[in-house]
Amino acid sequence: MSTTDAPSPAPSPQGQSHQDREDDSDAATRPGLGAGGGRGGGIAASARMSYKFQRLREKLRQAVSSGELTGKLPGERALAKRFHVNAKTLSKALTDLAAEGLLDRSIGRGTYVKGSAPAPLAPGRWLVLCDDEKDASIGCLLDQFRRAGVDLHLASCAAVADMRPSFLNGLGAVVDLAAETPDRFLRDLVVRNLPVVAVNHEPKTYSTHAVLVDLVLGAQRVARDLLCAGHRRLATVEPRGSNSVAQTVRQFASRYRLENDWSLETLSPAEIDAGSGVAALVDDGVTALICDSVRTATMAKASLDRLGVEVPGQLSLIAVGCLCGGQMACPCSGYFVSCEPLAEAVVKLLRDGPPARPTSLWLVGEYVDRGTLGPAMVGDGGGPWLQFGDAVA
Repeated sequence: MSTTDAPSPAPSPQGQSHQDREDDSDAATRPGLGAGGGRGGGIAASARMSYKFQRLREKLRQAVSSGELTGKLPGERALAKRFHVNAKTLSKALTDLAAEGLLDRSIGRGTYVKGSAPAPLAPGRWLVLCDDEKDASIGCLLDQFRRAGVDLHLASCAAVADMRPSFLNGLGAVVDLAAETPDRFLRDLVVRNLPVVAVNHEPKTYSTHAVLVDLVLGAQRVARDLLCAGHRRLATVEPRGSNSVAQTVRQFASRYRLENDWSLETLSPAEIDAGSGVAALVDDGVTALICDSVRTATMAKASLDRLGVEVPGQLSLIAVGCLCGGQMACPCSGYFVSCEPLAEAVVKLLRDGPPARPTSLWLVGEYVDRGTLGPAMVGDGGGPWLQFGDAVA
């Protein structure tokens, strides 16, 4: 004889567990099972909160609104015991409230009511990530950080895979100077709520703070100077996959309505370093070369010197970007931001307490004249050349 249809004895109210009582309340609020088994006004409410974590979420929301929960919330084990739920149910409810913006959650710091979490100051050691620890171009920036009293730990991107969690827990901030920092490592930093500042490159996969030289504004000024000086055959040098300088020059040139009276070539730093790219530009009649960084401009100047190309007599050389080591270390004219204001912006951003939302600071470069920008040859061979800055009728 089957026993599946036999009614089970009803538990007494005194012996009924909290879990059983909560399950009973579930049945009372499910669609079609209102109080007494009838269909009533509880259908809409049950559709919204048919799962235990949803009801817990609303209880937590009410506790925050009433002031019962303030500041930093108790640990998840204590909260689960307090509301008589398991850890998985609690985690889902807290995740929902964090997604709504009511709570702040981060690994290692706990869960806070929104707006009550202390600002993650960065007085401790800073991890500085770079592509190459022996790169001399970042030495000036590191010196500026040290003068500000920052304890630095320099590491290359290749070394991040070996960093232990205990080491990361002792950091106050991370300054990312590298172009190829692994996304997985950046994700770990963001999850740990460590302040991260990308320097001279925009964040790609994850939103972090950034301090950058305004290359677009610098490129606009360079394009203006060159076009006003009569240059119509231009070339830009940028890493593969980047075209911000070239795109800006094209957009600016369109304002002059030059139509087919000008042209723009693009090269990569590798082509410049090989020398063949520069030689082809000179043969094609290019009169000005625009570089996206001081490093690229240094490579271009060395290639031009090897080929015996006179600067600015045969070809003008100009760049934008960050200038380390002072004006005398710059190989060409251009619009640059020195290391001092760049480091100052990073230090101020971190020590004043990073904003809650990712923030980007764009620094405007100032013109540095190194005598590598000259007029294009616009004469007919029988008269004097126009000089840069001359009045034109």
